Amino acid sequence: MPNLENENHDERFIDNKNIIKPEIGIEIDGISFNYKFFKTLESLSKTYSQRKTAKELKVSHSVLNRRIKNAEDKLQEKLVVTIGSGSELSEKGYELLDIYYKYKNRLEDREEIIIVGGHIITGLLQAISYDLPFKTLVYSSDDESAYELAKQNLIDILALDDPLLAFENDLNFTAIAYDHLVLISPNNGKTIEKIEDLEGLKFIGVKGSAQRLAWSTLRQENISFTIERELKSQFDAFKIVKNSDEYYTFLNASYFNGNEILKNETRHVISLVQCNDTKEDIYNLIEYLLFDGQSKIGEQGFIPMKPWKTR
Repeated sequence: MPNLENENHDERFIDNKNIIKPEIGIEIDGISFNYKFFKTLESLSKTYSQRKTAKELKVSHSVLNRRIKNAEDKLQEKLVVTIGSGSELSEKGYELLDIYYKYKNRLEDREEIIIVGGHIITGLLQAISYDLPFKTLVYSSDDESAYELAKQNLIDILALDDPLLAFENDLNFTAIAYDHLVLISPNNGKTIEKIEDLEGLKFIGVKGSAQRLAWSTLRQENISFTIERELKSQFDAFKIVKNSDEYYTFLNASYFNGNEILKNETRHVISLVQCNDTKEDIYNLIEYLLFDGQSKIGEQGFIPMKPWKTR
């Protein structure tokens, strides 16, 4: 007998703790798709083979083909295309899979608050995490990469070393502390006493940091300079400068000792963006850092601030 599958069958999975885990279906543009359809897209995105996907999902090849064709007929668009001897999702197929991941991740029951962001602010949060009355998982990245994860709804809080990204993308953010930049010189570097002494220096840049404030100040003062390389980590920039005879950089004063020649010009905030509004603890954590947590922030070398929000 042929292996027929009822696409509307309500299937549930039970783990070893006897907790029922429902799978999600989604309605897109008035068309309903159940979780089996999204599992098909997910598997094809990894196997590039309808035969392997059918085997992985434990259905016949004909059932798999019918599942894909029914969805394509409803949407009037190709979801799977042939590549050589295999198959790949079309652009529309990947678009639907992204929508599924977005809502699936939102529905996952995580006890921990997932925080991803720049090295400076996540270093602070990691340092004080044991004193926080919340369970957190903190991961260091750069602001741009962290923002990409936030757009995919994979994190609860986006942590920014520089608020520029939030301004550019019209994000609601909460500032939790002030910081500024210090000039880091090579061990045998020249003495820097005034801004004119920065003329002609070669700098190591750090993407996603507040260095833009330093570069803007130098340009306004008609100081010529060059940015020789750009890195993602301030710690890597520090090592390069200290191991060179010619490179300089500006790094956060909360983590590095250096010349405060542009202290006032590079003062900026570090901030948090709440990405997930389904968990009350996320809001409570941000409020805690704004009030009771300010003393702990100050102990880590940052400048505490009075409760202050923007937008």
